[in-house]
Parts: sequence; structure tokens; C-alpha cells
Amino acid sequence: MPKSKRDKKVSLTKTNKKGLLLKQKTIEEIRNTISKYEHIFLFTVDNMRNTTLKDLRNDWKDSRFFFGKNKVMAVALGRTKSDEVEDQLNLLSKKLKGQCGLLMTNRDVSEVLEWFKTFRETEYARAGFIANRDVILPQGPLEDFSHTIEPHLRRLGLPTTLERGVINLIKEYQVCKKDAPLTPEQASILKLLGIQMAKFKVVIKCHWTKGKGFHKDLDMPSDDEASDDEKVVEDEKMEDDET
Repeated sequence: MPKSKRDKKVSLTKTNKKGLLLKQKTIEEIRNTISKYEHIFLFTVDNMRNTTLKDLRNDWKDSRFFFGKNKVMAVALGRTKSDEVEDQLNLLSKKLKGQCGLLMTNRDVSEVLEWFKTFRETEYARAGFIANRDVILPQGPLEDFSHTIEPHLRRLGLPTTLERGVINLIKEYQVCKKDAPLTPEQASILKLLGIQMAKFKVVIKCHWTKGKGFHKDLDMPSDDEASDDEKVVEDEKMEDDET
């Protein structure tokens, strides 16, 4: 019987013992999972949130998500034709650039594309997010806030005063400006106001199908929500290992 490509031992250098064991475990888990699924999708995530990711996993219990360092996932798939686990997986590994993840599933390709085309979850924006609208607070009482939070609001930059137990803005205050990146203070104020500007979404880039090979970048249909206003300036680090 010919030796399975998944049986190959991979040497990972320049890493400590603990890191080496963790990387080897991730590689073995990815390789063992490949045989169970027909399709592997490579995707990116906008406005990554662990809580939303957990809900996403629950919706896809029949599939597997992998997040990790691109180099480790590339080794697991195979970086060249000679060390790839399955035919043309090296073409998929070459697309592992930036913030990426892998979805392994037996669901039809059309079903996967359609599901993620419409999947969106609103989230609170973080520092660096490009504001998609102006937010201005008028002068006057902020009755939705407890008086105990007034010192915190002043530390965030709001011109407030406490009058008879009610927080008041002594003048109009612009929280953020459209098309400008949010500061940490602005992001905190928007969260206190309950304003969610960001959207968690998964963008499918390309996929591989067992027996059919690699399929080039997929042109996902765009919608009004997929605008530049949703982009975040800073790169949030994705989880190093599959959660």
C-alpha cells in the first residue's frame, strides 16, 4: 500500500519546545481533519470578535474552523507539490496571506457561498475603525446614564457636569466624525451610547475540493454593507491556534 502523504514528519526549527509541540499538534489536527471533508474554504474576517466566532462555530457544528499562524497552516496543507497532503493543496496554502482561516466542510459550495454572502453581525467598533457617520451629542441632560459614571465620562473627554444627580453636557459634543479613525476614547463613548458601527463578516477567498482541486479567487457578490467604511485601520491578531 502506498504511503499516505499525511504520514510525513515535518521539522519545525527556531522555536522552543512548547511552541514546537503546539505547532506539531496543529499540523497533525489539520491533516487528520482533511480526510473527513470534501471542501476547504480559505477566508478572511472583518472585525474579528471571539464571541461572534463562537456563535458561528455553533451554526456550523458539522464543519471545522481553523485559525492559526499562516506558516503553520501552510505546512499542514503542503507548501509545494512534493509535500502537499492532497493534489493542488499547495495552491491553497500559497493564498494564506494576512488574516486568514480555513473552513472544512461537506456542505455544497453554493450553499457555503450563499450563507456567508448574507451573514453579518453588528459589533461595537474598536480604536482605529473608520467611522461611517457623524455622532453628535446635543447640549443638555444625559438621562440614560447613572450619575456614578460622570467622572468616567469626563476622563473620556465629554464636557459634563452633575446637576441634582443628573449628568449634563455643558455644550454640544461631537463624539466622532465620518471617515475619521476612532480613538480609544471615542470607541468607549460609542459603546456606552450603545452605538454599533462595525460588522463581523466572513469573506470567502478561494476553495479546494477533493478530486477536483483548487479553485481560484471567488468574486463574492458585493452589497451595501461591504463598504470601505467597515474597514479597520489596525490589524487585530487572529487566534494563533484553533479554538
